[in-house]
Amino acid sequence: MQDILIISGTRPEIIKLAPLYHCLLASGWAQPHWLHTGQHGEMARQMLACFDIVPDVSLERGGDALCEFSTCCRSLLDQVMLRTSWSLAVVQGDTESTFIGALCGFYHRVPVAHIEAGLRTYDLERPFPEEGVRQMVSRIARFHFAPTERAAMALRKEAIAPEHISVTGNTVIDAQHWVVRRHHIKRRVEGRGHLLVTAHRRENWGSDLREICYAIADVAHRHPDLQVMFPVHLNPVVSQPVHAILGELANVHLSPPLDYLDMQQALIDAWLVLTDSGGLQEEAPTFGVPLLVLRTETERPEAIEAGCARLVGTRRASIVNQIEALWSDADAYQSMARAGNPFGDGKACVRVSNLLKDALAGEERQREAS
Repeated sequence: MQDILIISGTRPEIIKLAPLYHCLLASGWAQPHWLHTGQHGEMARQMLACFDIVPDVSLERGGDALCEFSTCCRSLLDQVMLRTSWSLAVVQGDTESTFIGALCGFYHRVPVAHIEAGLRTYDLERPFPEEGVRQMVSRIARFHFAPTERAAMALRKEAIAPEHISVTGNTVIDAQHWVVRRHHIKRRVEGRGHLLVTAHRRENWGSDLREICYAIADVAHRHPDLQVMFPVHLNPVVSQPVHAILGELANVHLSPPLDYLDMQQALIDAWLVLTDSGGLQEEAPTFGVPLLVLRTETERPEAIEAGCARLVGTRRASIVNQIEALWSDADAYQSMARAGNPFGDGKACVRVSNLLKDALAGEERQREAS
């Protein structure tokens, strides 16, 4: 049995690593150990419970600032790395926990597997600091599991050995399939459904967020029968302008952030998604819900190319025009709804598990032969 350390700290990491944990646990060849870095607190605990995971190791978060967290996490992870002869460290995405986990594995000569490798905008400011993190992790990982061929191509262009890159699909789709089965999620509304909105990214704070809110207000006024569901980020930089502009509109429903199960239900019941989230760009197509991206670029261009999403930016007129176009053009709407999900088929974790089994067994044979 191969001892594999799965390192995560934030809600998105848990979602995308949870199905891999369960897959490895059932594989017969691997013994996965879940480590929670403490980067997210209550949100992470709720998510772990949703996926029936109890961490084997939980680190104590050191301080509120990211620098304090990083310093403490690195020190505590070093101790964990010394406890066991780990066969592999698994990290996902582009968070601070991802970077510290990969760095510790690298320094302890433990092979690092990077889930969702190869996402790129090549603009270190957008998104910040995620773009920098994902590029740095790619320099030290041994196994690169790219969600799409485009992501794999980016890695090959950066001179990463092709034999270390595998296209698996995105494990977030596996997570959706897992919770739909486990929690019996199905569409509960008839007819058109609601407009689901999320907006929280740092680069959209300020005037861009206000433009987004005014666009939503315009649409809500034009279509009083259309219900708008807007789970609002708790950060006052986001919540204050959202409530100021939209708080009095009868058909706009502002709520605290949704947990994962509630968000999946909100997605499956939606007519259209309006978001600056990266994760929702991957998730909405699973349920055939068209998506408008509130950004000027995306590290997930496959959704745009497949036709299930459109980039609309943050300008008020552009957002309103795109929503109105889909409202009035049933053929255009159905074309987006039927485009399918370019990010995966729900079998990414099986592919990752099989690839790791063969690779680690091959390395073990080489060590024995030498």
